Amino acid sequence: MTGDAHQFLADGLVTSPQRFIAGGSYVGLKTYAPDKMDVGLLLSELPCRTAGVYTTNKFVSPSVTLTRQNVDAGKVRGVFVTSGIANAGVGEQGMTDVKECLQLAADHLGVGADELGAGTTGVIGVELPMALIRGGMSGITVNGDGGAAFARAIMTTDRVPKSAAVSFTCADGETVTIGGCVKGSGMIHPNMATMLAFLTTDAAVDGAFLDAALRNCSDDTFNMVTIDGDTSTNDMVLLLANGAAGNAEINEGSPDAEAFGAALYALCSHLSRELVRDAEGSSKIFSVRVAGAASKTDARLAARAIAASLLVKSAIHGNDPNWGRVVCAAGYSGADLDVSKVSFFINDVAIMEGGTPIPFHRESVIAIMSREEVALTVTLGMGGHEATAWGCELTEEYVVFNSAYTT
Repeated sequence: MTGDAHQFLADGLVTSPQRFIAGGSYVGLKTYAPDKMDVGLLLSELPCRTAGVYTTNKFVSPSVTLTRQNVDAGKVRGVFVTSGIANAGVGEQGMTDVKECLQLAADHLGVGADELGAGTTGVIGVELPMALIRGGMSGITVNGDGGAAFARAIMTTDRVPKSAAVSFTCADGETVTIGGCVKGSGMIHPNMATMLAFLTTDAAVDGAFLDAALRNCSDDTFNMVTIDGDTSTNDMVLLLANGAAGNAEINEGSPDAEAFGAALYALCSHLSRELVRDAEGSSKIFSVRVAGAASKTDARLAARAIAASLLVKSAIHGNDPNWGRVVCAAGYSGADLDVSKVSFFINDVAIMEGGTPIPFHRESVIAIMSREEVALTVTLGMGGHEATAWGCELTEEYVVFNSAYTT
């Protein structure tokens, strides 16, 4: 494996890169169940360069605000995470509590509080139960095998933990690994990142390049998933690079820049799909590839609009080849298009070409749409740009689950 090739690691975790340790524990933030965890710690044993992207929701959690401040200061090499309570909408107490959380975590890990970020996720409008956190911090054991526990600790309504890692060989022969884990099952319609995603790498990476790589990758992966159209108060993606691989530092002009970007994209794309696959009440995932757009922005607009459409999601649930809903969403997306040039395919079966419907065998397409994964492709005929979004079906189970979320 050389050059820009990369491969996924078996059982890859956020601790797969060298010198990252993690762990999780249960302190009582959520109702107890066997194997349930609700607090977690992730740390690099070496100093890091860290990049982040954050929610654009103006009703932002103080946890995100403090994390952003610490990342911008340039010292962050770890995170403390709680699940079950968002620490949003609680006034000044939210900042007071998250600062104490980071100090408790820092004392436990033997680092400075300004070297940590905080991820909180769960119900909005509830204060963190600090007595439980104070009493439980010492019970979090961190080590190189703790990536799986950390991935479980960040879950809220997720049905399964979601982790992966990829590696590639640098031009100088050193092997670099990028690992990560994400949480999210509902309130997913990112406008920067997703609910919570923590990415790690043992690559030596220039800070400016790391930041640009994360932002570009997030725009093409995490920002292209939608479950229910809601952008959370707590969305965050952090990427920590500690240089433990010993490679020559990667920057915009280095021979490994493309390989690093491709590996990061592969990891984030995989984790993004897993988010949608784990959507509340859903058992089907669909992709929306928009090609032939006049610009990358147009491609993203059209793909996201189709994936987010409640009518398209309902059609996916019912295996209904109602192609009018797809082209309707493309039409209102804001993307530049000419109806006479639009073509549409369901799993490569032509439904429309050049703006004109194509006769198709309805029962065959219904059978195709009954699979666990459905691929929608729209070509606009306006240029050479494309983008892919991922969505899930809209089910009765989703509505029932979220109608009683706090009761």
